[in-house]
Amino acid sequence: MKRDLKNVILNAKKLLDIGIALSRERDAEKLMNTILEAAIDISNCDAGTLFILEDNALYFKNTILKSLGYRGNAEKDALPRAAAPRVLSRNNVCGVAVLEKRTVNVAHVDEEKNYSFTGPREFFNETGLKIISALAVPMEDDYGDVIGVLQLVNAMDEEGKIIPFATELEHVLLSLASQAAISLTVRKYAEEVSELLDSFVRVMSAAIDARSPYNANHTRNMAKYARKFMTWLKDSGYTKFDEARERQFMMSVLLHDIGKLVVPLEIMDKESRLGSKTAAVMHRFQAIGLQNEIDYLKGSIKENERNRNADELRAARELVEYADKAGFLTDEKLAAIRDLGHTKAHGPEGETPYLTEEELDCLLVRKGTLTDDERHIMEGHVVMTRRMLDEMSFPKRYRSIPEWAPMHHEYLNGGGYPNKLTGEAIPSEVRALTILDIYDALTARDRPYKPAFPTERAFAILDDMAADGQIDAELLGMFKQSEAWRE
Repeated sequence: MKRDLKNVILNAKKLLDIGIALSRERDAEKLMNTILEAAIDISNCDAGTLFILEDNALYFKNTILKSLGYRGNAEKDALPRAAAPRVLSRNNVCGVAVLEKRTVNVAHVDEEKNYSFTGPREFFNETGLKIISALAVPMEDDYGDVIGVLQLVNAMDEEGKIIPFATELEHVLLSLASQAAISLTVRKYAEEVSELLDSFVRVMSAAIDARSPYNANHTRNMAKYARKFMTWLKDSGYTKFDEARERQFMMSVLLHDIGKLVVPLEIMDKESRLGSKTAAVMHRFQAIGLQNEIDYLKGSIKENERNRNADELRAARELVEYADKAGFLTDEKLAAIRDLGHTKAHGPEGETPYLTEEELDCLLVRKGTLTDDERHIMEGHVVMTRRMLDEMSFPKRYRSIPEWAPMHHEYLNGGGYPNKLTGEAIPSEVRALTILDIYDALTARDRPYKPAFPTERAFAILDDMAADGQIDAELLGMFKQSEAWRE
C-alpha cells in the first residue's frame, strides 16, 4: 500500500514537472522529445514513438529506444519505414486509439489476434528490438480532438524484465498525453496566428506599393535591405536586435507606410509642381494666343502689338514649363514666377490672369513638387499609420510595431515629424528604419519628382545628415559596411 502511494505521489510530481517543462518549451522538436521522454519515464518502458495526425493519417515524428541508445526523428531518421504515414485503421492499435479515443493496452503482442503489428515489427526489427508489450495512448486537445498518438513498447519491471503495461498507469499517461496535446495545439495556434499576421502584413505591404506606380518597389526594397542588414549585424555580434526585436523590426519595415493608403493619389503621384493643373494652364495659354490672333484679324490691335503679345505669351509658357519640372528654383526664377502671377492678358472672356492663385502657389515651391498644404497631407501618412495600427490587436511580442512603424520620419535632433522626438526617445530599430527609408528614397528610380541619386551621392547626403545629428552615425556606418544596399 505504501509503495503504491509512493508511486502515485511520484507520478503526480512527474506530471507537474512535465507540465511546467511543456509550457516553457518553444522548439517543436524539443517539445515532442520532451513528451516522449516523459511517457517512457512514467511507464518505465524501453521504447516509444510519437505520431501526429494529419490528413486522416498518422505521421511519424520521433522515436526513442533506450536499450539501444537510439533517437530518431522525421527530419533525419535513416529508417525509411519510420517516416511512412499510417492510414487510420482499426486493424492497428494506433488507429484504434485515434478512431475510438481510447488507450489500447496489449500485454503480449505475439498472442494478439485483434490488431496487426506488422508495421511496428518491421520498424523495430530493423533496430534489433523485439516487441513484446505495447500501449497506444491518444493525445486529445482541449476540444476533445485527437491530434496524435503515443505508442509505447516493452514495459519493464525494476529488474529490467519486460512485462505488460500496468493498467493503473493508463490514466496517468492519458493525462500526460492531454497535456502534451494542448502544448502542441497551443504552439500550432501561435504559429497560425503568427502566419496570419505575417500574411496580413504582406498583403497590406503589397497594397501600399501597388496603389501607386511611383511607389511600387519602395517597401520591397526596404525589406530586402533590412533582411540583409539584420543578418550582417548578427554575424558581426551586434546584440541590440535580439530575435524578438528583429521580427518586430521587419514587420515595422513592411508596415511603415500603411498610412499612405489614405493619401490622395493626386498627391502621392504628383510628378510636377502643377500636377493635374498643367493641362488647364496650357489650355488657358492656348486660348489667350488664339484670342490675340482674333483681335489682330478683327483689327482691334496692330501687328506690332500682336507680335509683342505673342512673345510675352511664349516667354510665359516657357517659364511655366521650366518651373513645373525643375528640381530646384532659384530666387531669380521665383521672382519671375511671382511677376507672372500678377500678369493678365486679353482672353476670350476679357482680362485673364496667366495663373490662378492656386497655380501660382504650386509653381512657387522651391524644391520638390508639393505645396505646404499638400506636404502636410503627405506627412500625415505617419499619423494615419499609427491610427491604423492602433486599431489592431497585436500580441505581446509584437507590441512595439504600432510605435516603431510611424516613427520613421523622426530625427535625433528633433527636426523630424510628427512628434519632434529626440535622442533616446527614438529606439535603435527606428533609427535603422529611418536610414533604410531615406536611402531608398534617394536611390529610387521610380520617383516622378526627382532623378535617382547614385549610391555615392546618397551616402554623402546621409553622412551630412549624420553630421548634423539627424540620423544615427553608428548605424549608418554599419549599414554602409554591410553592403546590404547592393543589388
